[in-house]
Amino acid sequence: MSVGMDLWRLAYSLLLFLASSSSYIAVDFVRANVVFPVEHKFKGLERNLSAFKAHDVRRHGRTLFDVDLKLGGNGQPTETGLYFAKIGIGSPSKQYYVQVDTGSDILWVNCIGCSRCPKKSSLGIELTLYDPKSSSTSSLVTCDQDFCNSTYDGPLAGCRPGLACQYNVVYGDGSSTSGYFVEDNVQLDQVTGNLQTAPANGSIIFGCGSKQSGELGSSSEALDGILGFGQANSSMISQLASAGKLKKMFAHCLDNIHGGGIFAIGQVVHPKVNTTPLVPNQAHYNVVLKDIEVGGDVLSLPSDTFENGLRKGTIIDSGTTLAYLPEVVYETLIPKIMAQQHGLTLHTVEDQFSCFQYIGNVDDGFPTVKFHFDRSLSLTVYPHEYLFQIRDDLWCIGWQNSGIQSKDGSQMTLLGEIEKMRITIIQILDF
Repeated sequence: MSVGMDLWRLAYSLLLFLASSSSYIAVDFVRANVVFPVEHKFKGLERNLSAFKAHDVRRHGRTLFDVDLKLGGNGQPTETGLYFAKIGIGSPSKQYYVQVDTGSDILWVNCIGCSRCPKKSSLGIELTLYDPKSSSTSSLVTCDQDFCNSTYDGPLAGCRPGLACQYNVVYGDGSSTSGYFVEDNVQLDQVTGNLQTAPANGSIIFGCGSKQSGELGSSSEALDGILGFGQANSSMISQLASAGKLKKMFAHCLDNIHGGGIFAIGQVVHPKVNTTPLVPNQAHYNVVLKDIEVGGDVLSLPSDTFENGLRKGTIIDSGTTLAYLPEVVYETLIPKIMAQQHGLTLHTVEDQFSCFQYIGNVDDGFPTVKFHFDRSLSLTVYPHEYLFQIRDDLWCIGWQNSGIQSKDGSQMTLLGEIEKMRITIIQILDF
């Protein structure tokens, strides 16, 4: 899908700051415009390595007011990583469960009459099909409207007045979603006071999904759609900002103990923290990673390790569970991590994970890893965060070799939820 990226208006600050594992650092969500409570889709104790790895593979194929959203889920790497929120759409408003995704742009939901849309979900949630005709505030977005022209960087071939603005997205895993754009009220929780919210409506253009294929048509882990928080003008946050409803700014806190978290949009007030700039002209939220330190020693790596052609910097992505590192980094990092444990032997589990048997406190037996970003910003990742327990004495490493995992052998650097469970990220997209 061709999307007109308004990258020149992108302000460069991406604020990262640490929170303790048991509580969040102080962020003034009271002054956020809108908040979303979010959940993680898996909270069970079953350890299914293939499931969360399969999620990441599918996910990488798909990456292309002040408001709060509650997030569902817990971000644990041993439980397939995906955060979702419940939002209201239409008049009267109906509830929809959507994946919260900083790696894609548009909001879309499955619509009435959809071909191969899932009718049930293994997550135990009730799925709802959106019906434009049942909403008094719904209207069709036609192909000659400005939104359609800007989304596709120009007029669509064969467009005539009254014809719908269509969308079609084919993902790297072969799955796809297609349909047409509509405009309707989206109900959000506007912050009105200390820990108090009230419903507020914003008119949003989003995708009405009429056909799904591949994994998007499966009832396994199914949701009603995806809520993209990408940089394009077609994203919900960009539309609300353009309408003067809120500042183009968001933050999220993820709880690695109880699961879920919160997603705040708009005027998010933060304490005095260090910042690192976003890399300009990138499709995703990329930052400059300078080096990696293991147990106090900086890894000896080529100067261009974290550059990959036109793809610059390190991707920060809420929709990916694990961490993906270039092969030269992975092959240097793993021996350093294991250096203190001479008697341990790595073996492969489920054909893809490096695992070992260990009894004891991993924080005592393995080194901390620090990521050093531009502007002297550092992120410390502790052993219990980059190692995950499959059963009593079996531990696996959360770092993955991106060259082996990618279909084209590309050496991307991507930090997913395994690194972000203790941090709050405030991305300022527009001043």
